This record gives sequence, structure tokens and C-alpha cells, in this order.
Amino acid sequence: MANLAKDEGTIANFLYENDIPAGLDLGAEVALDTEATGLNFPLRDRLCVVQLSSGNGDAHLVKFSKQYNAPNLKKLLADKKILKIMHYARFDVGIIYKHLGVMMEPIYCTKIASRLARTYTDRHGLKELCMELVGKEISKQQQSSDWGAAKLSEDQIKYAASDVLYLHKIKAKLEEMLEREGRKELAQTCFKFIPARVELDLLGWHDLDIFAH
Repeated sequence: MANLAKDEGTIANFLYENDIPAGLDLGAEVALDTEATGLNFPLRDRLCVVQLSSGNGDAHLVKFSKQYNAPNLKKLLADKKILKIMHYARFDVGIIYKHLGVMMEPIYCTKIASRLARTYTDRHGLKELCMELVGKEISKQQQSSDWGAAKLSEDQIKYAASDVLYLHKIKAKLEEMLEREGRKELAQTCFKFIPARVELDLLGWHDLDIFAH
């Protein structure tokens, strides 16, 4: 059963407990993000929220209460016909794999794409991409809030939704830039390596670069 939280304009944020509804169809490309109790997913922190969007202006949030059965969500995440669009996919892929047991593929990471395409800047955060590429200003005020709380606040819901609402448009802009710079195939190769990078994280190499001298 979903609770509906209204945001500005026509945006609707749907909040579910522990799983998405059976049959929820978000299309062939799904924007995805996660919230956790912290950023150390290999060793300490747990998955609290998964956010999804089809790019139509709505966001679907799944809040977990320390149980991770979620058969409907797992089915969607495991579907290799669905492209999962994320910003800093390494974290999202890793924490989902650790808690839900699904290694997501195929993957599109807007942070990697930005680093390859926007070499004129060192600002590759989602906030900067939203402003420059789609003209949307998002707030990061709730980023460090308590995502393990029994009930999410309206501000947390809006924040979580904003992390997925614009990823489709950002991807489209970055694809144009990667094509222009001749780095599209390189980006795809990097995306395909993310599952291996996650395996290294979980096996203890999260702070080490195995390619370093």
C-alpha cells in the first residue's frame, strides 16, 4: 500500500514499505538512488531507502525496516532488459548487492559520464549536474539526516525524490557530450566494470586502487 506525498507542481512521491507493488512498470530505463545510515556500505552502514523514477516526474520510494525480502523490487533490479541510471553507481550497486543480493546490470553512471565528458570542471556532484545540464536547483540539506528513522519526514521524501527525478535528462545531455568527445565507448566499458569494482569493495579493497603502482 503506497502513501502519496505531493511535491510542487505535478510531481508525486509514492512511499512504500519494504517493497514496490507487484506489476509496477517504470519502463526500459529506470533512475535509481539509495539512502543509507552512512557511506561505508562494505563494513558498517545499512540500506534504508531505494528511490526509483521512470523519468515522468514521479518518484517511487521504498523504505526498509531492516528486512530485505522485496521480491518485486528484486525482480525489477535483476531485469537485464532494464537500464539502471544512477549517480555514483558504485555505492548504489554495492549496497543493493549487499542487502538485496542483486548485482544490477546494465548500469549507467552519470558521475562517471560527467568525469569523462565534462573535463573543463572538477564539479561532478548531482547538484552541479542538475543546475548546469537541466537548469534545476536541488537541495542537499537532508543528505546527512537520519535515514534509519522509523518515519521519513516530508523534507527527506522530497530530497530522496529529487535525486532521481532528473537523471534521465542528465543522461541524455551527457550522452551528447560523450559522443561529441569520442568517449562514449570508454564510458560503457567503465560502466561494465562497476560490478567488479563492487566485488573488490566487499572483499576488502574498497580503499585501495589495484591499478596503482
